[in-house]
Amino acid sequence: MNPLTHYSLADLKRIYTTLHAALSRDSLLMDSNLLADLQTHLISEARRVGVDVSDHASWTMWLSDQGDER
Repeated sequence: MNPLTHYSLADLKRIYTTLHAALSRDSLLMDSNLLADLQTHLISEARRVGVDVSDHASWTMWLSDQGDER
């Protein structure tokens, strides 16, 4: 299996936002290790480029930018 760093950032953001949007329909996703690992990875990437992930608007804007930032 490939580490998350193998995949494009745009794909990872798209997958994360899709899974996150499904939380209200599938509460079991909240306990998903994959979702937690993906979120941790994306937070690290966002911080690396200077995004204040504690600011919901900044985090959401960064996630919605689907351009590949690699």
